[in-house]
Amino acid sequence: MGEQVPSISGINLAITFLPVALVLVILFRWSLEAGTAVYALIRMLAQLLIVGYFLNYLFAANELYLLLVVFSVMIAAASWIALRTVPSARTNLWFFSSLSIFLAGGVILWMVTALVLGLSPWYQPRYSIPLAGMIFANGMTSISLCAERLFSEAERETDYKVARNYAFQAALIPVVNSLFAVGVVTLPGMMTGQILSGVSPLVAVRYQVMVMCMLFASAGMTTYFFLIFCGKKLYHQNN
Repeated sequence: MGEQVPSISGINLAITFLPVALVLVILFRWSLEAGTAVYALIRMLAQLLIVGYFLNYLFAANELYLLLVVFSVMIAAASWIALRTVPSARTNLWFFSSLSIFLAGGVILWMVTALVLGLSPWYQPRYSIPLAGMIFANGMTSISLCAERLFSEAERETDYKVARNYAFQAALIPVVNSLFAVGVVTLPGMMTGQILSGVSPLVAVRYQVMVMCMLFASAGMTTYFFLIFCGKKLYHQNN
């Protein structure tokens, strides 16, 4: 326990790109979208480098107002991306989508950092930013699935309450599947990272239980707020 995480040199990191290069060759040889994949890889590298430097600055500053700005950007982007499944309603519903993620995600983030982890102050960037990313991204996926299913049921002229229930259930499918799979099919990222860093597996399990409960609650609450705020509006817009 407490072992230092092995450092990855630039040369060693380059080894991970060997199978990536093989996939790119296949894409090129088969006349598929190799250019898109190359662009995505370059963008991934640039984004992660920028985020790395930015997080170093945030961790050192430890200022609440900076954190709130970051959270606002994360929520705004997540809300816009979430509504890509219903492009015709994207502009009209963006505010409600943002509000849903903010209300559900904000409450859950505070509970986890202040009450479960007992952080003081609760907004310590080293903890709150990664956890907020999990929560907001999970809410984003839930809204995306909910909106798409609600639109589909509207096209079938399903009764609204039945369509609402279908949409809510569809939004929970990914997180419920992950509840079934965790520990049997997969060792999730947080648990794997902690074990690799030398933390006892039993301690890592507690953190993972916290994360799974956090994700299930954020999916359900975000979807609930979204349906309450604009479910009928979205349904009737396509009915």
